[in-house]
Amino acid sequence: MEVFNLSEQNTLLNQFMLELRSVEIQGDRMRFRRNVERIGEVMAYEMSKQFQYSTKNVQTPLGMAPVNTFDDPLVVSTIFRAGLPFHHGFLNYFDRAENAFVSAYRKYKDALKFEINIEYIASPNLDGKTLIITDPMLATGSSLELAYGALLTKGTPAKVHIATVIASQQGVDYVKTCFPENTTLWCAAVDPELNSHSYIVPGLGDAGDLAYGEKI
Repeated sequence: MEVFNLSEQNTLLNQFMLELRSVEIQGDRMRFRRNVERIGEVMAYEMSKQFQYSTKNVQTPLGMAPVNTFDDPLVVSTIFRAGLPFHHGFLNYFDRAENAFVSAYRKYKDALKFEINIEYIASPNLDGKTLIITDPMLATGSSLELAYGALLTKGTPAKVHIATVIASQQGVDYVKTCFPENTTLWCAAVDPELNSHSYIVPGLGDAGDLAYGEKI
């Protein structure tokens, strides 16, 4: 598995990350959602460099112009609910892509123990397509693994891209063991550890709550 950590480059992306992490800024839900969306846009641009391209000729008012465009049939998928603004950022650039949605959540047995539940999936046929899974927080990797398993009931993609805003090193190591070799992992940042609640440290908190409000 190839892993891209975009925070290793000095780009505008790091400003969006600063605002997502900052306790002084992230309380503005609209700005939080927009920053997640903007990171999705930047990541979509970087990811597009890995696609297969061919030359097409386009008619202009004055003649014909050759343009190289990608040929990959894309399906952009997301995991509810925190993934929605991230997903939207990808759709802003991959506007002709098909879409898939999976509901995965932590069902707590007590304060520290939980299991991942999958309750909903809506997806087109995935056979031979390029599947992009957008999930802003890659903590343990368990929900991502289960979501991918659910998506595979809809077909076998030719290529898989995993896109995340912040991943833990543990999560990165885990997905390397359970995803196929034709998978590429994209991260805006990789953080060193998880706490006892399996939240990424230093991370940014609960992305779903910051984007849409606290749940009960």
